Amino acid sequence: MIDVEVSVGGELSIAPELERIEAAVRWALGEEGVGEAEMSIALLDDAGIAALNEEYLEHAGPTDVISFALHGEGEAPLGDVYLGVEQAVRQAAGFGATPAEELLRLAIHGTLHVLGYDHPKDAARAGSEMFERQEALLKSFLASEAAG
Repeated sequence: MIDVEVSVGGELSIAPELERIEAAVRWALGEEGVGEAEMSIALLDDAGIAALNEEYLEHAGPTDVISFALHGEGEAPLGDVYLGVEQAVRQAAGFGATPAEELLRLAIHGTLHVLGYDHPKDAARAGSEMFERQEALLKSFLASEAAG
């Protein structure tokens, strides 16, 4: 069984499509061959994501996504993903995406981190296997929505 819970924390500048984010996470897990998982996706304002960024990653300011894999080796995926909504809105235009699409991208990105994917921290990130997989999953999810 796949259990995905999406919640909102703080005061957001947009009203995110929670059901769509849940569906994208479920889609990514399914496409990765995961049949059992428990995921929590929290959408946070700048203050909320900045506090987590400082406390757990020792970085100042807001970020777009923070993920925590909470499962052990050989166990079903269990993870928490935090999305910085305001940061997603700010960076969406730079990627030629809508804020809603950027939130889907980040939810998939965080899910892949929980599944064990990683990427370089520098400019090589955009050409990494994880980035390519993220974009393929997002594209296939959007196509599945369009097909109805």
